[in-house]
Amino acid sequence: MTLQKTTIDRSCGPSGCEIDWLSSQRHEAELTHESFNAFAMEQGWGDGLPLIPPTEARVRGMIAQSGRFPDEVVAVMLPLRAEATVEKIAINAVMAGAPPEAMPLLIATVEAMTDPKFELASLNATTGSVVPAMIINGPIRHKLKIPFGAGCLGGVAGHAPAIGRAIRLLIRNVAGQQIDVTSQSTYGTPGRVAGIVFGEWEEKSPWAPLAERLGVKGDAVTVYGAMGTANICDMIGNTADHFLQIIGKSLAYPGANGFLPSSQWSEVLVAINPVWAEVVGKAYPNPEDVQQKLYDYASIPIDFLDPVYKEPIERIGRLKNGRVHLIQKPEEVFFMVAGGMGGLHAAMLHSWGTCLTTTRAIPQVADTETAAA
Repeated sequence: MTLQKTTIDRSCGPSGCEIDWLSSQRHEAELTHESFNAFAMEQGWGDGLPLIPPTEARVRGMIAQSGRFPDEVVAVMLPLRAEATVEKIAINAVMAGAPPEAMPLLIATVEAMTDPKFELASLNATTGSVVPAMIINGPIRHKLKIPFGAGCLGGVAGHAPAIGRAIRLLIRNVAGQQIDVTSQSTYGTPGRVAGIVFGEWEEKSPWAPLAERLGVKGDAVTVYGAMGTANICDMIGNTADHFLQIIGKSLAYPGANGFLPSSQWSEVLVAINPVWAEVVGKAYPNPEDVQQKLYDYASIPIDFLDPVYKEPIERIGRLKNGRVHLIQKPEEVFFMVAGGMGGLHAAMLHSWGTCLTTTRAIPQVADTETAAA
């Protein structure tokens, strides 16, 4: 194997000149799936699922769709403090099976989850089962066929699992997350293989899209530190307050990280199906009112817990009128519209607690054929 570094002529765009601008280490391996995957697992690159060999042609094609130079450092990823270059992102995206058109989304996601407030180092080391969930807004949902309707959290054939897996491989291969080495996760989660990637059904939402409410209009990715997904079902309620009450009370389970005395803050994410969203939106067109309702309902009486829990919770000021809230303020409740038209269900994604949600715009990249011409 050889380490080849080149000088890049920056008068040429990534897709506009034929130059040898890949700088990563080369390896020679047989390209049969069985042989390559055995080799990749020996190198520590794999997650146990089949990988696509990252040949130069495939990596070049991926980089060309990014509109960026391959040696550009997008972020430094912890805990290894390794540089996530455009090229490294492309290599892992190829291995994951992600489409080249997803490169701008992947780059924006790396930028979001390496924001200091997201606490990627702690996420990678914790005993918890947290995974960066990606929520997609804007027209790019349609271009990449990101699911936002029925089955959006898993089971829809399309690009979402490969896109999520690309981020997971980056966390493994660049950031350095390894179970029992840098990560002490007690259980892990299937999301640590394929990620959690879904969109918002903006066309069915009575409110502005989630990313827009968080400050970014159009194509955007919101990265949220999720402790997995859980279902909420209600076959009886038929009013906005019924739905919000069952969602809020379901959020408030005592083992959620938000109730830990060690949590300085805690966010929570709720996906509301379009049928319920229409009902709730008519009653509460202001999203802040929805957040307030969910905040109020997502609490438990302190007497519900053994007295040993009361003192540490009270010491950090979490006790209010005899109740302790899952989240400390209404604006920490994030909600969006997603899911099938069958209704009856909502989805809750509890946060790990330390990661704070970040949103980044996904830049539009000119068509590579046009750029080359």
